[in-house]
Amino acid sequence: MSSKSNPRAAGFRRRLAAWYRRAARDLPWRHTRDPWAVAVSEFMLQQTQVSRVLDYYAPFLRRYPTALSLARARPRAVREAWEGLGYYRRAANLHALAKLVVRDYDGRLPSDVEQLQALPGVGHYTAGAVACFAFERRAATVDTNVGRVLGRFFGKAVRRHGGRAAGKSALRRLREFALAIQPRSGKASWEFNQALMELGALICTARKPKCEECPVRTGCEWFGTRR
Repeated sequence: MSSKSNPRAAGFRRRLAAWYRRAARDLPWRHTRDPWAVAVSEFMLQQTQVSRVLDYYAPFLRRYPTALSLARARPRAVREAWEGLGYYRRAANLHALAKLVVRDYDGRLPSDVEQLQALPGVGHYTAGAVACFAFERRAATVDTNVGRVLGRFFGKAVRRHGGRAAGKSALRRLREFALAIQPRSGKASWEFNQALMELGALICTARKPKCEECPVRTGCEWFGTRR
């Protein structure tokens, strides 16, 4: 499915982008295209609220500003730098990723989604996020928030795209749908993916969504059923 086959996609993208430019939170990882800094933010944001990550992101990068610096660190030191964030398996995976990147990629993260996904601790979402947010590549970044936004707004179109798929197959189809409605340019895709996540985090929340404040409520199938 192309965005042309879904005429609602263009209006959705336009309104979403306008809202994001005026309402997005000022987060440090949105001001960089350094792949390592982006990867660190994505690992930290796994299962952890933004407000908590903000306390650890800059100090961790000061201590380990490159993959090489982390690769050379002792496991205990890495864990200490991560202390307080929880889910320490993420720190171990990031440490392993740094070593592999130094060994196989001369210390620089690859930009290809499939190559990224082969790295320790990197799944579909994180691979897409690093490819898009660091390299401005067109890539799907479907997390829980994005899946909820797309499912609510496009509703039937998402279900048609996924057919009777369930589980992992349904998630794969949702990623395909998200990619199909993205802008063609990588820079615009960066903003689109950031905006989708921001809308899901701030407005289109799982509980008590702020539909009256939503910039894309017009045309939203889920909003239409609530009125």
